[in-house]
Amino acid sequence: MSSAVPVEALIGWMLLLTFKHVIADFVLQTAWMAHGKDQKHGWGLPLLVHCLIHLAVALPLILIVAPKFWFVAFIDFVIHITIDRAKGLVSANFGVDLSHPWFWTLIGVDQALHHLTGFGLSIFMAAN
Repeated sequence: MSSAVPVEALIGWMLLLTFKHVIADFVLQTAWMAHGKDQKHGWGLPLLVHCLIHLAVALPLILIVAPKFWFVAFIDFVIHITIDRAKGLVSANFGVDLSHPWFWTLIGVDQALHHLTGFGLSIFMAAN
């Protein structure tokens, strides 16, 4: 089977962006960010700080590996803030908290969208 995208580069970018995601979404995200970004009011600052952390982790990693793709960190930032805001809107408007039956489904969809973002950005970088 042939591919227009070099598999080794695709795997490398996926590993790098997955590492970035784990660090920024789990290790560096505080309870203030995690809960604050899902509120009806006052969500802006926690969401912005959380997504700026994603940018702050992604940008140096990308600059080290392939500086020509610096802008991908900003694309990731915009997509991440959009996905997390959508999740926040659902959480706030439907009262989705830890006890809600949709909680884990919403977390799963959120994480799947973030990983699909990483996959799409990895394909772009690997192909170019």
